[in-house]
Amino acid sequence: MLKHIEEFSKHVAVTGFKNVKIKDTEDFLKKICREKKPNTEIQLFDAQHVATWQHLYFAALNALTAFKNKTNISKSLAMETMLYASAQHQIRKATELVGIKHDSSNVAVLVIGDKREIVEAIVSLVSKRVGSLPSDAVLELSPEKSRIIKKAFEISDTESRDTSKKDGSEEALVDLVIERMALLATQR
Repeated sequence: MLKHIEEFSKHVAVTGFKNVKIKDTEDFLKKICREKKPNTEIQLFDAQHVATWQHLYFAALNALTAFKNKTNISKSLAMETMLYASAQHQIRKATELVGIKHDSSNVAVLVIGDKREIVEAIVSLVSKRVGSLPSDAVLELSPEKSRIIKKAFEISDTESRDTSKKDGSEEALVDLVIERMALLATQR
């Protein structure tokens, strides 16, 4: 998914990669960040904790808004997206919850930049580095993944059931995760 956010003059890409083997996540992130262009941000997430592309898209929107309003917690837009995606105030907790780990096999990638071509080039760079073609399938929800996300975001069965009466159960879960992120902005 690649979208242009006119309000911020930014392009946002969200995609995923299957069966990734990253031994040293910190080293991997450093190498990718060294190769990225100016005015671009990249963040990687464990796709098991990502409730569709909308989850990361709204994390990016919230992070951009936080920087615009000078209510950001972190110094980098990439880390701010991690905080929003996890609905956490602390970087350590955010990373533990939604960040990639040495055993993360499905990875979600968020790229934010000024130019569409550069954002697309960074997605290609990540694809080359992980040795896999993008696969948005890792962003989709399954019953097992939904259970993992409910637990991680402390979404009760009752809350999920009540919300899913209005929407389908998949849409309800995505909405509840996005709601958790929105609450983070009000608690600053």
